Amino acid sequence: MQSAGHSASDPRFDVVRVPKASDVLAAEVRERILSGEFTEGMALPPERQLVDQTGLSRATVREALRILEVERLVRIRPGRGGGAFVHRPGHESVTNTVRLVIRGQQIRLEALHETREAIEPTCAALAAKRRTPADLTELDAAHAELLAADDDVPRFLRANVRWHTAVAKAGDNELLIGFMTALSQSIYAATDIDRFMDTEIREVTARAHARINEAIRAQNGPAAMRRMTRHVCGFARAAAEVDQRQRVGLPEPGDD
Repeated sequence: MQSAGHSASDPRFDVVRVPKASDVLAAEVRERILSGEFTEGMALPPERQLVDQTGLSRATVREALRILEVERLVRIRPGRGGGAFVHRPGHESVTNTVRLVIRGQQIRLEALHETREAIEPTCAALAAKRRTPADLTELDAAHAELLAADDDVPRFLRANVRWHTAVAKAGDNELLIGFMTALSQSIYAATDIDRFMDTEIREVTARAHARINEAIRAQNGPAAMRRMTRHVCGFARAAAEVDQRQRVGLPEPGDD
């Protein structure tokens, strides 16, 4: 076939790009993992067996496995009884990707709060619907840690991240868990500890968490959503006030 832009008297060809063999092998394994053919924890054939089956060199097979390991689709265990084991992507993959976008694009704190306001009330409603006894235990433990922090602001903030993550996990939605984990961690990293987390805010935050926990425990989705909306919107307003060097204050949890 004549190549576009060339005459029959001057036959020329475009560059033929052949993918690397390691990329081809990695793509095949990736597809079989994502399609569910290869299940979580399944051991891939040993390296020597992969070499025999594919006809590729040992170096090529190793490179393909390294690609999949970087993508977190396989875990490599060294030593006797080791090898490559399938790891199907979960919320950690979403968390890592969102966190990279937030840092790489230098997403401003205001945008992080806007995103949380859009997502977290739904997480609370789902948590009320789907929570398990283990979820309730974790929510209570995170809240207890928050209360125990007292004037230790960094500890309080870590407990706060733990609680928000626990709400998302109780909702049992991998995408939302990934988003909320990344958002909570990023908001924590951007929080001005010295000027923002005063005693009043810590106390109001703790009361809001307790009220949301009550709604989740009672499986009252609408109440959980309303209380979470009030909480995260109030927190965002307080953060904006700090950014403008104004007095900080959060609304009380109040009644539904």
